[in-house]
Amino acid sequence: MNIPANLGFTAEDIAKAVQRRDVIVVIDVLRCCSTIITALANTACEVIPTMTVKEACDLHQKNPELILAGERGGIKPKGFDLGNSPLDFSSQRVNGKSIVLTTTSGSKAIISSRNAEHVFIGALLNAKAVAEASLNVATQEKTGISLISAGTDGYFALEDFIGAGAIAQGFPARNVECSDTVLGALLAFQKARRSITKVLQSGCHARRLRSLGFEEDVRFCCRLNTSQTVPLFKDETIKPLANLSKG
Repeated sequence: MNIPANLGFTAEDIAKAVQRRDVIVVIDVLRCCSTIITALANTACEVIPTMTVKEACDLHQKNPELILAGERGGIKPKGFDLGNSPLDFSSQRVNGKSIVLTTTSGSKAIISSRNAEHVFIGALLNAKAVAEASLNVATQEKTGISLISAGTDGYFALEDFIGAGAIAQGFPARNVECSDTVLGALLAFQKARRSITKVLQSGCHARRLRSLGFEEDVRFCCRLNTSQTVPLFKDETIKPLANLSKG
């Protein structure tokens, strides 16, 4: 059986993926998913995404031991412990800690996928690892894979499109039947791969982040296959796949 792979850009695409019982991979390269991967790789206990700043603050008020993190418009909200820079989520800062995270686009896309049985978090950092994990589950469950681009404020994001292509690169052609959108993303990634940082820096969201002083974040998030961490969103929280299989 060939596994169908699709690429979605909207909440409607997420709803269709859930209805198909697809394995979902949410992609937000700049920066939410890259931050989650980094935090968990640096031994954070879990990341709890929220839709709104208020929800995050309310959760933190009830559980003050949580690290309160996130952004709106790229900037850390007032009173938050951390923003959305993956560079801030060092092992010294997050080891053994639980993090509540709210972002403009990424956390919303993750939560919108909550009714799916399997929701993975993907980016360039873990492209190969998340491709293998999602394909393994889809093969076992005899279902498809939906790559979901979080986008930027509801709009197409170049970095997520190329990130989807990087993940698709990890799918064996003999096992996966890619839609035209996935093939387009794959071709874009293959074209951009040798100068991926330069290509992604030309995108609208990367330009805005650089203007806000986050150029090093952009460079960090453009690193390809540097992490084996595969976050899984289940029961309202995100934990590393290995931890969940042990639990």
